[in-house]
Amino acid sequence: MRIILFAAMLTMCPGQAGSRIDRVNLFPKLQVGQTITYEISYRSEKQTKTRSSVLLAEAPPTANVEVRGLLRFEVLGVRPERERAIIHARTRFASLHSGPRRPTPNAEPSPDQAQPEEREEVYVEFTILPDGRIDQVKGLDALLPEEQQAWQEWASCFAGAAVFPGNGVGITQKWKGEEPERAPSPIAGLSWTRKSTYMRNEPCRTAQLSVQGDVVESDQQPDTCAVIFTTAALKQQSSPKNSTPEDFKLHQLRTMGTARGANNTITFISLKTRLVVRAAEEASQSMDVTIAKTDGSNRVHYDVSAKSHSEILLVADVPLNRP
Repeated sequence: MRIILFAAMLTMCPGQAGSRIDRVNLFPKLQVGQTITYEISYRSEKQTKTRSSVLLAEAPPTANVEVRGLLRFEVLGVRPERERAIIHARTRFASLHSGPRRPTPNAEPSPDQAQPEEREEVYVEFTILPDGRIDQVKGLDALLPEEQQAWQEWASCFAGAAVFPGNGVGITQKWKGEEPERAPSPIAGLSWTRKSTYMRNEPCRTAQLSVQGDVVESDQQPDTCAVIFTTAALKQQSSPKNSTPEDFKLHQLRTMGTARGANNTITFISLKTRLVVRAAEEASQSMDVTIAKTDGSNRVHYDVSAKSHSEILLVADVPLNRP
């Protein structure tokens, strides 16, 4: 889960433990050399309206983005720490589709239109800490911006169980927490309050990769998954009349405005492997802010609204031979 107005990745904070005794530890069980494949799909729609006292700035067209790709996760190192571990890993991302949404049907590209170049698969190396933080990330900037968003969404979801209550979770248990928003933003004092519930256990299946490279339904026996539902709300502690972050003050800027957001996530985690089998998130966020020099000159007003939908799906490594 991450804020989509200004790119970032969020982690979840543990709240108070429930009263049930039959708790389970959902931190993933991994081994060095293990490889895991996920299908990632991410789409977002962002609208920006700009007003300036200095120049006439037209609002840019709506930025609609869609990304779909396969992410291969390889475990490079596992160092146990009590019930959890420090995980050193790398991912290889192969985009199946990336770019503007809803191209015109049967549209022919113009002769002078540049065709997308074939890109090599990109490796991202990183460490997952026992508290769920993603650290020492290398290679992420080689991905396209929208692919970085999709990768961050996958990473926060994959490591999400690391920030569940430390003594495990049980069915019907609820927990909550708060995490400051660390992404660069013209609004200071932003944080996420999060509430999670272990809803139930239910059957779940991994997907299958066909020889044609399509992700299809698997014929494997179903697993049993813990179903976790999470709601998150973006809160603002700074005053709308003076919401200036420290880094803006250093550049003799002042900001005034508000930011809001609400995300809903449902996650299915295997009780056997403790891997995320599938997850989906709906996010909606908005920001209304004016940025000006400290003397009040050069004022620019931004009204931004964004929505996104993301899904990740665990894919079996063995190709399925289907016509």
